[in-house]
Amino acid sequence: MTKDSPVADRLLAWYDRHRRDLPWRSPPGERADPYRVWLSEIMLQQTTVPAAAPYFRAFVERWPRVEDLAAADTDAVMAAWAGLGYYARARNLLKCARAVAAEHGGRFPDTESALLDLPGVGAYTAAAIAAIAFGRPATVVDGNVERVVARLFAVEEPLPGAKATLRRLAATLTPPQRPGDYAQAMMDLGSGVCTPRKPRCMLCPLAAGCAARAAGIAEGLPRKAPKADKPTRRGTAYWLLNPEGAVLLRRRAESGLLGGMAEIPSTGWDGGTAPQATGWRCLPGAVRHTFSHFHLELEVMAARTGADWRAADGFWVPLDRLGEQALPSVMRKVVRHALAHA
Repeated sequence: MTKDSPVADRLLAWYDRHRRDLPWRSPPGERADPYRVWLSEIMLQQTTVPAAAPYFRAFVERWPRVEDLAAADTDAVMAAWAGLGYYARARNLLKCARAVAAEHGGRFPDTESALLDLPGVGAYTAAAIAAIAFGRPATVVDGNVERVVARLFAVEEPLPGAKATLRRLAATLTPPQRPGDYAQAMMDLGSGVCTPRKPRCMLCPLAAGCAARAAGIAEGLPRKAPKADKPTRRGTAYWLLNPEGAVLLRRRAESGLLGGMAEIPSTGWDGGTAPQATGWRCLPGAVRHTFSHFHLELEVMAARTGADWRAADGFWVPLDRLGEQALPSVMRKVVRHALAHA
């Protein structure tokens, strides 16, 4: 298949009938808002559409323009992001918004090369913004597109080694006309038709030219190299209440895992020190959470302080105000565990 084949025409005709209605998409025939495209693409990195959609709506309601986001308080943005995971994305989100506001007059650059200079914008995101928001014939390749292309060309080399090959082949299909719609059509096809398991080949507009379907190997592609087992780290979280019923939180370092987020003080799994208090008791059970590269198990210790106790670092937050804090998902689990067992 090449650009001279009917792939793009067939796919765009299918997309015009079956396009998903997503909160960041512009109506048919209208150019998309670069801010909304950028925000959605950052949120969708390693996150599903159903998970990202409510966060997207909340963000654009609170910060409708990139200048509004650029002027936002860091803690407010981190708290609004809490639950989406991969918190370096939220830090880069703010850096990027501030760069666009300060260095580009509130307007996103309209080329891939200029977009790549923005904080947190990689090759995929730059191509997506260029194609969808500015109509540039950029080749947009995410996991859905990799799967479609691997099947169209019957690429049996396993991922991640096959990424360069799949990108090259995808570029041969990217049309000069309606590249943004084409990119979104490929994503929709992979999401709803050319699915990882049990692809719905009978509904696929590209089925007639699919080499993997012809060879009977569509469901097995793309192949993936075996994943290494994730190690398990263990640690302790410290649930400390003062006489007013507020809980001690601590701010994590800006760099590293969960950088800049608030946490229940913890030790043993990623550095940290225990609060110097007495009367600790171990709560029953444990908190379990999985990160991209390891599993985590935390025991939770609970104690109360006297009126004259002072924390070496950290800050007190009333229990009914915890929802306002930028607590990552693992720490929200600690809070639920402590409230249930303390």
